[in-house]
Amino acid sequence: MKRPPVQPRTRLAHAAAKWAADNDRFETFNNAVFKAFFQEGLDIGKLETLSKIAEKIGMAPNVLESESQMDFYVQKVINDEDMAKQADVRAVPAYVLNGKVLAAGVQSLAQLQRMLSLP
Repeated sequence: MKRPPVQPRTRLAHAAAKWAADNDRFETFNNAVFKAFFQEGLDIGKLETLSKIAEKIGMAPNVLESESQMDFYVQKVINDEDMAKQADVRAVPAYVLNGKVLAAGVQSLAQLQRMLSLP
């Protein structure tokens, strides 16, 4: 992994990922976005880049090129951001259950297993 030459705003990338999830392609799209950013140094904050990524993995990028459709997915991301603020999320990743932060930051597998062993 090399340090990317750009530090993009990622809201559009998150919105595009929501679109991919709605089309059962989240994992493939997410992996392609990470590769584009971390290996190829592409600016994933640009719709043009995200459209090319979608096309490369066999998705029709027309939704990403539609302002009204992207507004729909951007609003979903904003809703997630608002929910995170309400839960007082201050770091990523964050593990939230019932609106409360269980842990923030990278956790070991053992810690995650302890957190999820509910009574």
